[in-house]
Amino acid sequence: MRESPAVRTARRRYATLCALFWLPPGLAMAPLVLLFTERGMALAAIAGFFAAHSLTVAVLELPTGGLSDVLGRRPVLAAAGALNGVALVVQALGTTAWALTAGMALMGAARALASGPAEAWYVDTVQACSGPDAELRTGLARGSTATSAAVAAGILLGGALPWLLGRGPDPGAWLSGATDGAVLPLSVPVLLGAAVEAVFVCYVLTALREPPRPPTTPRSVLRGIPGTVADGLRLGGRDALVRRVLLGAAAAGGALAAVELLGPGRTLAVTGASGSGAMLYAALACGGFVCAGVGSHLAPYAARVAGSGERAVLTGLGAGAAGLLLLGVTAGSTHPLPTGLAVLGFGLVYLGLGVAGPSENELLHQRVPGARRATALSAQSLAQQLVGALVGLLAGALRPGPLPWLLAAAVLLAGALLWLRRAERPVAVAGTG
Repeated sequence: MRESPAVRTARRRYATLCALFWLPPGLAMAPLVLLFTERGMALAAIAGFFAAHSLTVAVLELPTGGLSDVLGRRPVLAAAGALNGVALVVQALGTTAWALTAGMALMGAARALASGPAEAWYVDTVQACSGPDAELRTGLARGSTATSAAVAAGILLGGALPWLLGRGPDPGAWLSGATDGAVLPLSVPVLLGAAVEAVFVCYVLTALREPPRPPTTPRSVLRGIPGTVADGLRLGGRDALVRRVLLGAAAAGGALAAVELLGPGRTLAVTGASGSGAMLYAALACGGFVCAGVGSHLAPYAARVAGSGERAVLTGLGAGAAGLLLLGVTAGSTHPLPTGLAVLGFGLVYLGLGVAGPSENELLHQRVPGARRATALSAQSLAQQLVGALVGLLAGALRPGPLPWLLAAAVLLAGALLWLRRAERPVAVAGTG
């Protein structure tokens, strides 16, 4: 059956939303840990900053998911972009542990606001055009691909800018001196990300269209949130397949937390300088997100080859666990062969998670009614952030070497093994759409 123009437009706008929202975190990803190190923060303190981010997301996920279901997708997405811009400015300019903790917490609040509304808007729009049985995996895969491409481009640019500012007459030194040390070369990509967030907010307010919702008051919004929060907490208990999706997302969160915390230090040890370390990590992380984008693009094909979306999730999470295992057994070695295996492992982590994500989310949307869609996505992100915070704290506290990587591999392997048993076929959910 031929797709309607409205479906194609929704797919394109959803991909653009994903790219614009995730470009700023990509810009900050390569320099952020090294920026905190330049500010005099120890690795354990940096792990605490990331835990503040994850725990803030965890606390706010379900209430903000409920807010989106009650108030609408567009206002919540716009608020997320504005809050993320403020958070990036605080991170770029903050010099104390309290300020940096606040910046990460603000970013966590923005992440909680943004975790479900864009995808929920896309699914709402497609199902309104094509019915509750509309094919979703292709659009979700393109959104994931756009996210990965934006993060990859942001990482590459975010790693290159501090390196370029440190070359020639050293404009980075002039910048630091002119701002009394408030703006370091590593701060520049983070501030650029804040500017991109302003573009994201403008796009949300002008391009997103959704059906009018009943007039709301602050009291009605607050009254509607507890019901959606309670329903979100019951999601995993009512449905075994939804529970697997949530636990799979949790395992992926633990894997990503370990990679993002430990990766910059590993490249810094190779180069010996923060600017070149950020550049090397940027190149590596950019390649990782390119792999994630390829995996997301191949997700529909992987599901057909594997025989089902569930088998595709099992394959993807298993490949990611194998990649973390390679990173663990090669930790501490600088010989060419182990280094090559580590690079391969890094790519496998992101490729595997890219393959698994769209199939997981399609399975989730087939089980969840439209009125609770953003709440379900928030519950998924909640699981991811909670386990990510825990694994990040443990990895930061463990002695550097293979053990932190092997811990993350074990967590992701456990998430993969949940998909060994095939669940019953999804059934239509009343009220979807």
